[in-house]
Amino acid sequence: MSDTTNKPRIDTRPKTQRPRLHKVILLNDDYTPREFVVVVLKGEFRMSEDQAYRVMMTAHRRGVCVIAVYPKEVAETKATRATDAARKLGYPLLFTTEPEET
Repeated sequence: MSDTTNKPRIDTRPKTQRPRLHKVILLNDDYTPREFVVVVLKGEFRMSEDQAYRVMMTAHRRGVCVIAVYPKEVAETKATRATDAARKLGYPLLFTTEPEET
């Protein structure tokens, strides 16, 4: 007689989770020229002129604006590069990151 009992099948493959996403946030300041903010948004975040202007104005009116959502490392890199570009020219423009709520 064969040894075929009905045992529950156990899946031994680990379940992979998607990496937690992080928001890149633009903080408004009253010193950085609007034109420069638009240039940074277009260059680092690949926005069109119109998108960049709308994001900049949202941050201006509300104080902050979520730019985009990326995996943690990408978000931190983009925020750092954008902030560093402003610092090189002496502007206080600041981009930060924070985890996205799930």
